[in-house]
Amino acid sequence: MSLIEIISTGSVAPFCSKRHYSNRMLGGEQMRIYPDCSVIKKTIEVGGLSKAELIQRLQQSSISLNQYGEKLLYDDRFTTSEIKYSLEIVELLVRDLGFPNGATLPEIYKQANELRLQLCPPELGPYLRLEYVDQVEGNSGNPSQKNEAPSGSITIASEIISDEDSFPKGFYVRKVDGVLWLRGYVADNLHVWNPDTRFIFKTDNDY
Repeated sequence: MSLIEIISTGSVAPFCSKRHYSNRMLGGEQMRIYPDCSVIKKTIEVGGLSKAELIQRLQQSSISLNQYGEKLLYDDRFTTSEIKYSLEIVELLVRDLGFPNGATLPEIYKQANELRLQLCPPELGPYLRLEYVDQVEGNSGNPSQKNEAPSGSITIASEIISDEDSFPKGFYVRKVDGVLWLRGYVADNLHVWNPDTRFIFKTDNDY
């Protein structure tokens, strides 16, 4: 059994980790996986602000945080770069990594690395939230199934600063009823992420 906490509802429930692996043939057709699939690419400017200035910018922009977003943002291990730099990122589905039936976070990160995608620095979350103001609205209700990423959310694949199951693994961004959210989430290494969950990775510029 695995456990994930969906912060949009605050609900916690067991999740069965059983699933059937398949090869890269789906419905008799070859699966199209990264980089031979449809993705969204962006260039994001990160850094240039102290941590206090970044938090102030979030407040001035009326960005909402949940309790796990605040816990991650205010933790001393969450650091920021005062030197500005650019990141090339790609947004894709879990299935685009070759997992038509979903996968655990370690499996997702391992496969992404093999496809020359990299984990983002944790500070990307706040900067992405500040820039991505035209994010598609998600449903304001509960997820269609328990223990799945909320509707319209995008999870940022980032370096994990604590291995504790109760500590946030990273951020996800969501827009609900016109409100821009920067939310943290917790999940253990047995939770199977839905194949249609959207993730953001840093790209290898030499790919």
